[in-house]
Amino acid sequence: MNHEELPGGTFRLRRERAFEALGQGAMVLPGASVLYASRDTEVRFRPDSELYYLTGVRQPDAVAVLRGHADDGERFVLFLRARDPEAELWSGPRPDPEEEGERRGADRAYPLDELEERLPGLLQGSTLVYHRLGRNDRVERLVRAALAHARARGPRTGAGPRGLVDPGEVLDDLRLVKDSGEVARIRAAAAISVEGVAAAMRAVRPGVGEWELEAVVDGTFRRAGADSPAYPTIVGAGANACVLHYVDNAATVEDGDLVLVDAGAAVGLYSADITRTFPANGTFTPEQRAVYEVVDRARARAVEVARPGATVHDVHRAALDVLARGLVELGALEGDVDALVEEKEHERFFPHRTSHWLGLDVHDVGDYARDGNSRVLEPGMVLTVEPGLYFGPGIEEAPEALRGIGVRVEDDVLITTDGREVLTEALPTAAEDVEALVREGRAG
Repeated sequence: MNHEELPGGTFRLRRERAFEALGQGAMVLPGASVLYASRDTEVRFRPDSELYYLTGVRQPDAVAVLRGHADDGERFVLFLRARDPEAELWSGPRPDPEEEGERRGADRAYPLDELEERLPGLLQGSTLVYHRLGRNDRVERLVRAALAHARARGPRTGAGPRGLVDPGEVLDDLRLVKDSGEVARIRAAAAISVEGVAAAMRAVRPGVGEWELEAVVDGTFRRAGADSPAYPTIVGAGANACVLHYVDNAATVEDGDLVLVDAGAAVGLYSADITRTFPANGTFTPEQRAVYEVVDRARARAVEVARPGATVHDVHRAALDVLARGLVELGALEGDVDALVEEKEHERFFPHRTSHWLGLDVHDVGDYARDGNSRVLEPGMVLTVEPGLYFGPGIEEAPEALRGIGVRVEDDVLITTDGREVLTEALPTAAEDVEALVREGRAG
């Protein structure tokens, strides 16, 4: 499903940018391993994002070595699983390491069982090693050994790596601005996500199980060509909508409930992330609608602010101002809006940020601030806009009429040269349009 390669040369161009940033350093990227839910029950394999970003390799346990200092024909080296007829009988054919390395543009590709023999020599001429600790015990042991050897011998030879740096120092900024191929995949994931959540909105009715709506969403994703959900689908009815990462999806939807669906499809490993909140019976109560319209106004205002030159904080603050004013109107807070925001009084009802980056990971890499300053938005960045208000039953400060109401409305936004594109705008957010979509399903 959707495993077509990105446009030709994409991975090579990414590696060239990485080589330039590495200087005299070397980067060691271990891939993901097959995980097990229990005993011999495998979890569906998903490649490591950093390894994939630079190489396109999707195999378990692969290791990539990039050597910024190299001029010996081993600048980009891959270690891959060797052919194994018995293992392939169970898990499918493996490509020959040398053939796969050639396909991926590697200078050299070796069987994975040669890693211990060859990695120390590949790191010897490096000043720094870019490697994330805690990801792969086997590779980490070899990296640590290379650093220890250089510490002991370096004073006499002047050779060997002397420091360890997280690969994110090079890769996070590269990944933050998406190229055209990445944008195309995120746009496709967003379109499928709209289909899935719309299908749940049409399928909702009192008496349906949260798990049934989850099945509608995930089934729609797969039928439309997604690899999988980008993360476990959230379906929270009633007070469950006030639990930010509710994933049990085990309750029955009651008449009068609001239902919050937070879901996203993955296409070609790239993620979307969308949330809609809607009435199970097709009609908001006055209290539900009042909360909903505050949240949707906050979403619309934050989207309007998202453009080149604005900061991530500008987007968040735009949503906060609307939410804080709305909390006063709803009777949940009292006082001056600016003072309430400054004193973080809103956090009882809106405890999370308005945005996160979106890409290969649903909470994608990239700093939101640098040197104490909020990140400036640039064309090619993709972020969510997802304000919410949550009046959990246990929040005593909440007006009694609002307790148990949880609302979040989320869109995916691409920053463009002249503004922004809302990738999920095909799924309406206006309260009357939401009601109409739910009733459309009930009429059918």
